[in-house]
Amino acid sequence: MTSSDPPVPRATGAATGGTQHEGDAAVLERPPAPTAGDQGRSLRSRIGRVAAASAAALLFSELVALGQTIALARLLTPTEVGLFVAGGVLTTFVTNFVEGGLRSGLVHRAHDLDDAAATVFWATLATGALMALLSLAAAPLVGHVFGDRSAGLVAAALSGGLLLYALTNVPEALLQREFSVRRRLVVGPAVAVTFATVSVSTAALGLGVWSMVLGSYASSLVWVLTLWWICDWRPARGRPSFRLWRELARFGFPLVLGMLGDRGQKATQSVVTGAALGTADLGLLRYGERMARIPVMGLVEVSSVALFPAFARLADDRPRFRVAYLRALRLTVTAAAAVAAMVVTAGVPLVVLVLGEEWRGAGHALVAMAGLGLGKAVMTVGEEAIKGAGRTRLLNWLTLTETVLSVGLLLLLIGPLGLVGVGLSISVTAVVTAVLVASLAAPVVGVSARQTLGATAPAVASALVACAVTVPLEHLVLHSASRGPWGLACIALDGVVLLLVYGVTLRVTAPTTAREIAAMVAAAWRRVSPGRAAGDR
Repeated sequence: MTSSDPPVPRATGAATGGTQHEGDAAVLERPPAPTAGDQGRSLRSRIGRVAAASAAALLFSELVALGQTIALARLLTPTEVGLFVAGGVLTTFVTNFVEGGLRSGLVHRAHDLDDAAATVFWATLATGALMALLSLAAAPLVGHVFGDRSAGLVAAALSGGLLLYALTNVPEALLQREFSVRRRLVVGPAVAVTFATVSVSTAALGLGVWSMVLGSYASSLVWVLTLWWICDWRPARGRPSFRLWRELARFGFPLVLGMLGDRGQKATQSVVTGAALGTADLGLLRYGERMARIPVMGLVEVSSVALFPAFARLADDRPRFRVAYLRALRLTVTAAAAVAAMVVTAGVPLVVLVLGEEWRGAGHALVAMAGLGLGKAVMTVGEEAIKGAGRTRLLNWLTLTETVLSVGLLLLLIGPLGLVGVGLSISVTAVVTAVLVASLAAPVVGVSARQTLGATAPAVASALVACAVTVPLEHLVLHSASRGPWGLACIALDGVVLLLVYGVTLRVTAPTTAREIAAMVAAAWRRVSPGRAAGDR
């Protein structure tokens, strides 16, 4: 919630917890119950619509975020960005106590939705208020840990954002349940534009680190207002109960542990990096991670927004569940592998050309984090399948492994390798954890290790072949970072060559996947091409 980016609205959709009453005539004339095939086509259609809307909204939001990142890199120093990251460590960590896993429990719940939503609303609101007060009281400790009073002041200023965050949980969950397209097209872009506008304009006025604090509050407020505008559920519609809270918390508790583990890793990375390398390197790390997470956010957000509710509906139909899981795994890994290859090829020159020479260290961190997206692709699909099947306790193994491995690798590698060591610890942790999640999800879904490997290995192998061609092309021939205005054109050439080699190799290693992707691209092109549009009119 408090990075150098706007608050990230979680996956959701727009609907109420109940159903509309129907008139007597509608009851008498009710059509026949849909068949399983009809339901499957309807679900695929809804997933397709929300995934397409998510992709479009994310593309816009990430372009805005990229522009904001470039602008702030030119207006702020790495030290100022590092101070914002340091100040946000505490509030980012306790955000998970505000939600308490109740949001996911509400998405998964099949009955008593109004009462469950009211329970989640009041419970998270009370927890949000408590966490905001505790974070404010603990803010001086942040300044002491980082050895900079300004970091403590930023932490104190950001504490109020926890209360705003608490107000997003119920509408986010209810909207996700219904695969809301409006949520995807309105809320995310509005939040991204608000943060970019406020933070960049105030940074240009010389407010330094406080420009990002103001941007964080402005975008959080827009997040809350747009969510409640779209969602028609209101707290008065349900009655909260301790019984419902206990049931929702039981489902969500392993997810809370996972989120706390993830936040704990990030807090540890920030504290160790800031203490060992300084706040300037902390700023470089954050911007390298920001660049690495742009494609990761696209993969995770587009996938998770539809996969969790879809898998929850398919969990009792094992054959359809298995087919949907393998298809999602195959497509996400195919996309993530291509992105990872491009990061390895052109990560450093891209950061230097876009952000400036003083941010070169962020480029080296970015390349070291190339495995992050690939690992997250596998983890996202596996986690959503496990959650959809209601087996959330299995995720405790993920939390334990990821937390211990990330902290251990960080402490081992930061000394000899500096920022690159931090990046490598993130990459290796993501890849190893992805293997674990895939092995945990396989028996839940009903797939074999061979099927899992068949869905992932061809794309990884194709990406390695593409890297073997494009890395020498960039570093021995093009030298994009030294080309001035032509540097981005050289990086574009890297990308074209990489995609050609990747596509040809994928056609050999995974012909079914290659044909499926080609068909998806052709269908998307037909939808947007002028000729098709004219024919429709």
